[in-house]
Amino acid sequence: MTSASPTPTSLDAVPAAVETELRSFFDVAVPAAAEIAPVVGTAAELVRDFVLQGGKRIRPVFAFAGWRCGMTESGRADSDAASSVGREASDALRVGAALELVQACALIHDDIIDQSDTRRGHPTLHRVFQSRHAAASWAGDAAGHGVAAAILAGDLALAWADDLVHDHRPGVSDTSRYRALPPAVGATWAAMRTEVLGGQFLDIVNEASGDDSAAAAYRVMEFKTAAYTVARPLELGARLAGASEILVATLRKIGHDLGIAFQLRDDQLGVFGNPERTGKPSGDDLVSGKRTALLATALRRADDSDPALGNRLRDFIGRPLDEDELGSARALLVDVGAVAEMEGQIDDLLGAALGALDTADIGDDIRSELTAVAHRTAHREA
Repeated sequence: MTSASPTPTSLDAVPAAVETELRSFFDVAVPAAAEIAPVVGTAAELVRDFVLQGGKRIRPVFAFAGWRCGMTESGRADSDAASSVGREASDALRVGAALELVQACALIHDDIIDQSDTRRGHPTLHRVFQSRHAAASWAGDAAGHGVAAAILAGDLALAWADDLVHDHRPGVSDTSRYRALPPAVGATWAAMRTEVLGGQFLDIVNEASGDDSAAAAYRVMEFKTAAYTVARPLELGARLAGASEILVATLRKIGHDLGIAFQLRDDQLGVFGNPERTGKPSGDDLVSGKRTALLATALRRADDSDPALGNRLRDFIGRPLDEDELGSARALLVDVGAVAEMEGQIDDLLGAALGALDTADIGDDIRSELTAVAHRTAHREA
């Protein structure tokens, strides 16, 4: 089994430490799956490879940041309550690794829903299963098999996330490496899982119903992205450290604002991003018909300016686009002022998050590191 990683000395070191945690978990989880049947082991290997093939590891970074914030809160070290909860860095890394498995589940299922062909520059998992079906000349529809297999693979990632966060490693008994999580951490974890699934469901309902409103888009962002990308990871880490409810509430507010900014940036990248950096085709959000805040804002501004302009923009949504059509759609988003409005909102949200961070009762070192992470989150290019 892979040895434990040293405690990260900075947030920049968290992704590598979490990778070690994940590999350690996979060392036992994948062989346990293979004991069911070789094909199950193969599916488990594909999930493992999907998780390890890349990603920003932003959720573990925020979870570890939350833990550091809690550990540096004034008076915390002398608190009787604090001494009774999990305080080890390994707890924060374990929760961070489990968050990556929740993310894997969400991405695998999201790619099925969006009928995406690539993720991080690689074939999406349902396409991998489809190709394997075709190569083996199995009976039935290869595409249908790929979707069915990837759904189950995503479910496996979610089950593994619970196994890891609660230290129930498949195939291993009576060898727990961690103390039990405090009840508040378990409750936060449970709430986060429901929120991300609820946000995903809202997303597909918005697409099916054609709800173009900004209110609908922001509701999805609040739960599908902001909660489990930034707000809940920060809260999980802080609760692991025994932080006060005042600090937890402050971090949740910071996380909400940064999480929305993260998704607004994602919306921009989904239309204007460089595929070599994002790992997905440019314009994919338009092709899949995603009801993003960028699109909702553009439609509102276009309809207010000229209903014919709004109808023209709607014609680009939810269908394959050639390069000229994609260029025209992008130009419309810029010309109606939607891109500029979204950039303004990102800056406002970042400013609000940084303002709250400035007043938080935490150590100066973690405040400085988290400030840098916040800027990278809001202004990333991939």
